[in-house]
Amino acid sequence: MFGSSFYHASIRKYVTLFGTLFNDISFDRVDSVGDVYQSVQVPIGYGPKEKVLARLNQDPTLDRKYSVLLPRMAFEMTNMNYAAERKLLTINRNRAVDSNTERLKYQYNPVPYDMMFSLYVMTKNAEDGTRILEQILPYFTPEWTSSVNLVPEMSIVMDIPVVLLDVVSQDIYEANFEERRSLIWTLNFIMKGYLFGPVQKSGVITLANVNFYDSLLTSNTEVLESVEIIPGLLANGTPTTNASLTVDRSLISATSDYDYIITKTTP
Repeated sequence: MFGSSFYHASIRKYVTLFGTLFNDISFDRVDSVGDVYQSVQVPIGYGPKEKVLARLNQDPTLDRKYSVLLPRMAFEMTNMNYAAERKLLTINRNRAVDSNTERLKYQYNPVPYDMMFSLYVMTKNAEDGTRILEQILPYFTPEWTSSVNLVPEMSIVMDIPVVLLDVVSQDIYEANFEERRSLIWTLNFIMKGYLFGPVQKSGVITLANVNFYDSLLTSNTEVLESVEIIPGLLANGTPTTNASLTVDRSLISATSDYDYIITKTTP
């Protein structure tokens, strides 16, 4: 509809970033005298908590074969909102040089979006839950910032804050004694990200002519002064501002280390 097809995998990168923050959590279970008798690695997967609970409750052999299913963590993106307070000037561009074609690549400023994430910590006893939470909460004060390579072809790396909003606990233990108990901690976050538009290409401007007129005159067709700007480069690759020494502008590429030659003329 908008005349171009592009994909930077930005949302995928944000989801991956969020999951990566919590993919290496483990804790030790200790006995009454403080000796470690079991080390637990907490798995994490994408999906709502209801999916994990349904598997716990519906599989009749789950308790017998997979008694160590809990603790477990799950996360999901729940919402996205436009962040008007972080809006950047729309017409500003990010620029880079295409080394293959020696053309300029440009991309307009990104659009800010707040992405809502929920992290679910599911355990079968309270002690496991608190051990997991204490490895997460101290790092959010209330935010944790990570650098993300959002558009590699433009070399755009941005710091993306992840802000912890609140922590809610829930004890699911409403049936008889044969039903399995589940303690669920829900941590809600906002990730302050950006979405980028297409990367476009343009040629390099090597000549600019500007004519100045007197707007107070009734007839403003007479040129008062002309200014010409071209890139300046010596044959050995050194930038110059001397018009008599520079190579032809057609020999100067976007990757050259050139200077500018400004020539003013008065008719």
